[in-house]
Amino acid sequence: MPDQLPNLLFDFGGVLINIDYGLTVEAMRRHGSPIAFTQAAQAELFDQLETGRLSPAEFRAGLRQHYGLTATDEELDAAWNAMLLDVPAERLALLADLRDQGYQTALLSNTNQIHIQEINRRLREQYGLRHGIADCLDRVFYSQEVGLRKPEAEIFGHALREMNWQAAETLFIEDSFQHIETARRLGLHTLFLAPPLTLTDALPAALRAFPAPSLS
Repeated sequence: MPDQLPNLLFDFGGVLINIDYGLTVEAMRRHGSPIAFTQAAQAELFDQLETGRLSPAEFRAGLRQHYGLTATDEELDAAWNAMLLDVPAERLALLADLRDQGYQTALLSNTNQIHIQEINRRLREQYGLRHGIADCLDRVFYSQEVGLRKPEAEIFGHALREMNWQAAETLFIEDSFQHIETARRLGLHTLFLAPPLTLTDALPAALRAFPAPSLS
C-alpha cells in the first residue's frame, strides 16, 4: 500500500458496467441499415449526443434520417441500450471498500441521457441505489453534462480541477486505449483493462504497485 493513497478516476463502460457494442449494432440493423459505432470510433451523431449537443429526441430523428431506421422511440431506445449489460455486485462492493479505506473516487464517462437513465434505473431496481452509480463514488462526470468527451484532454483537466486532484497522484482506470494515451500525456498513472482483465482482477495489484511509470 502506498504512503499516500492515489485518487481513483474510473471509466464506466467496460470497467464498472459490462458492454457489448455489437448488440446495439445488430439491434439497429434490424430496424434499417448498419450504424457506424464501435468502441474505437463513432459517427458525429453519437459524439453530439454524448456532449449534450443533441437531445434524445434529436438523436432519434438523426438515426431515422441518417440510417433510414424505421422504429418507434421506444424501439430505438431499446436498440441503443442493447449494449448495456450488467454491473456485477463485486465491482460495487470494491468501490465501497475503497471508499471505506479512504480513497477518493470519481467517474469520468462518455455517456448520454438515454444510457445513463437506463443504467441508473437498473441500479435502483437491482441494488437499491437511490441515485444510481453516483451513490458509489465521490463525484461523477458525464460527457453529456460537461460538454466534452474523452479522449479530449480538456475533460480530464475539468475532472482534475473539480476534484482538486493532481495528475501525478491519480490513477485512471479505462478499457479504451485512446483514452489511456491522453491520460498518460497529461501525467496520470493508468490501468488499461484490456480484455479479459476485469476491475476486480487488476485493480488491487495496481494499487499495491502505485506509483509506477505504467500500470498497463
